This record gives sequence, C-alpha cells and structure tokens, in this order.
Amino acid sequence: MPVVSGSSGRGVASSLAPLMGMQYIELESRRFPDGEGYVRVPTEAIDAVRSEPVVLVSNTYPDSGIVSTLLLLEAIADVRRGDLSNLKGEEPQSMDDVGGGVFLAIPYYGYSRQDKRFSKGEAISARVIAEILARGCDGIAILDLHEPAVLEGMDVPIEFVSSMPEIAELLQSEVSPDFVLSPDKGAISRATEVAGLIGCDFSYLEKTRIDAHTIEHTPKDLDVGGKVVAIVDDMISTGGTICRASDALRRQGATEVHAACTHGLFTGGAILRLANHVDGCTAPIRCPIRGPWSARHRLLPEACSG
Repeated sequence: MPVVSGSSGRGVASSLAPLMGMQYIELESRRFPDGEGYVRVPTEAIDAVRSEPVVLVSNTYPDSGIVSTLLLLEAIADVRRGDLSNLKGEEPQSMDDVGGGVFLAIPYYGYSRQDKRFSKGEAISARVIAEILARGCDGIAILDLHEPAVLEGMDVPIEFVSSMPEIAELLQSEVSPDFVLSPDKGAISRATEVAGLIGCDFSYLEKTRIDAHTIEHTPKDLDVGGKVVAIVDDMISTGGTICRASDALRRQGATEVHAACTHGLFTGGAILRLANHVDGCTAPIRCPIRGPWSARHRLLPEACSG
C-alpha cells in the first residue's frame, strides 16, 4: 500500500511509510506565480497508485492546505478510475477502473476548533470541511482532533489517532512531572491518558466562554505546591491560555510548569511569550518553522501544523 503526499504532508508521510512497511511516493505539488495550487500524480507513480489502496497524508491548514488536499484526492481518484486523458496526447489516455481505496490521513485538521455553533448563523466549520473531504475518499484518519464528537455519523469511516503516548514518553523522560493538567474539562481525557501512562495525578482548568472568540481559564485550587506541572493540550496557538495558567500555578506553589501539545501553531509571537512563562514546551512532531527559544528551557518546541 503506497503512502503519498504533496508538499504539506511530506515530512509525516515519508516517516510514516517505513514504519508501516509501505512505499512512500511524493506527488507533484507546487504553486503558480499567483499563488494557486497545482498537483499531479507523476507518470512513474501511476502504476503504484493503481495497484492497491492508497494513503494520502495531507494537512488541512492553512486554507491553501484544504484546496491542495481536495486537488490531490481528485487527482488520485482520476488515476484509479483510469481517466488519464490529456491534451499532450500521452498514452494511455484511459485504463480500467480499479475502484475505490483512497484513505486520507490528516496530521493537523484545520478548523477543528469551530466544532459548535456558539452564535446563530455560524457555520460549524469542522463538520463542513470533513463532509467536503469525505466526498473524495473512502475513510479518514485524524491525529488528535479537538472534538471528535463533531464528526459523528459521517458517510465514511473516521479513525481518531492519539499522540498522547508519545507526549507521555517525552514528558516522563525529560520532565518527570508530578501533576498533569488539562486546559479545560472537555479535554480531560488527554490529561487522564498522559497522567495514567506517567503514573501521576491530574486535573483541569475551569473554562468560561465569553463569546466565540474569547475564553477565560481559571486554575482550580489545586495542590501543586512544590510540584512539577505539565499542561497537556491538543494545540497551542498564541500560548495565552498556557501563560495565564502557568502564572496561576506558580502562585499556588508549583516549582516548574511545562507545556505539551500535538499541534504547535505558535502564532503571534507565541514562542517568546511562552519562553517568559513556562520552563519547557514540547510535542512529538517536529516543526520546520522554529522561532527563538530561551536556552534555560530543557525542551524545545517541536510541534508542527504543516
């Protein structure tokens, strides 16, 4: 079974294929001068793409990632249907239809936070994107989706994959936390899993949603005095929640506060902001976009959205 990708999922796909004992094939993916995307299944890859089911690894972030994923799915589907018609007159122009067998693996699922309608008239974007993607594949696997319940009842099977075991391993080997904290009650399952693997206590932050764009997090009166605390989440964007929680935990006596996530977006100066509030930040997927990070931190940010 070949594992294929465009430019977006190249790093994950090329690492995944040998782990699964599969062949990795890079599809052609580039941009025109005006920014529009171009994708193509190379001639030398057509037989492999048609020979057995295919796993496409592709992110849906940023917006251009959604378009690239849709184009890649369509290009693969055309090849599997045997539709090779082209204006260059290259033969063959058509082949037998080998049927379905296209599966989409999404390391980072964009729009995952828009999983509820907080105000009337809003689109539930997480569901909309999934329904569009599902039309071009036979199944989807997603790494640490923000709220899996939003994709219940889809037309194709959805598999949710967790990186919490890897996060637990990193934290245990590099930090040895005494306490694992979730940023809200809804994400307590992640903290529970990590804490269980490490063998330490866990709890969560109290969350109050002000509006669709504003959330306040308040640490409970936790017994963290003299303890090393790890805050575990699926993603870190601006880092504001982590920083506020870290400050509150230190006021309650925590000696060290570390952050861990699957998807490190690190937007709006998040790296520098985190460097002033936490003792380390880590994630199991390496990021090609890395900003400055204080040398006093034992862990470097290694999360990746793309």
